[in-house]
Amino acid sequence: MASVEKTLEKIGLVPNEIKVYLTLNTNGSLKAGKIAKLAKMDRSSAYNAIQMLLEKGLLSYVLVGKVKWFRATTPRRLVEYLKEQEEDLNAILPELEEKHRNTNRKRFEGNVRLFKGLKGVRSVFLDMIRTGKDNYVFGSEGQFSERMPDFAHRFDLLKKEKGIKTHLIIRKGRNEIFTSSKFSDHRYLPNLAESPAVTNIYGDKIAIVIWSEEPEAILIENAAAAKAYKSYFDVMWDKTKHS
Repeated sequence: MASVEKTLEKIGLVPNEIKVYLTLNTNGSLKAGKIAKLAKMDRSSAYNAIQMLLEKGLLSYVLVGKVKWFRATTPRRLVEYLKEQEEDLNAILPELEEKHRNTNRKRFEGNVRLFKGLKGVRSVFLDMIRTGKDNYVFGSEGQFSERMPDFAHRFDLLKKEKGIKTHLIIRKGRNEIFTSSKFSDHRYLPNLAESPAVTNIYGDKIAIVIWSEEPEAILIENAAAAKAYKSYFDVMWDKTKHS
């Protein structure tokens, strides 16, 4: 049950709403006083939670005489509720993104951000997809596929959808076999030391992913720096071999 409550909290329900919803989902139609008793809440808190759940479309009621009997809507309604939230969010995203871009242009010539953990690293890779530019990589030891196999597969599918190509410079002597395709190519460079740090250059950005026990990523948004890093990549690329 703890995992159910935690999931409901993640989608935006507050603790009292969760108590009321689960009480009704388990016990069927109830009067408000009975809901408060079974949920172990005071009546005022229960009434407030009932009102919020009604507004979200997660509860309904019928009148029997002058008494309201409440019941939880089908759990499938939770999915519809999330979709409605997503639609509302998508409606305001263009305005938010435009203000975000304008604010960053005014305040920063360059922007450096630090991301922690696998979720943070995932945010950086999704930014690569949003940017829609080819990715130039050196230092990879295959950590992305090893540490995040499911997301790495999804990332490859998203790259294909966007037509993004990855160009890799790989340490000579790695055991993994790479095959070039329409969406990736690689070359080998000898005399490189093995490193947990992987550098990605895409668009006006540089993302350095450090695959430590708790991975982290440093994202640098600076056109001049990205151009310089790309020139270093090009020099290395010209000195490498295909196999």
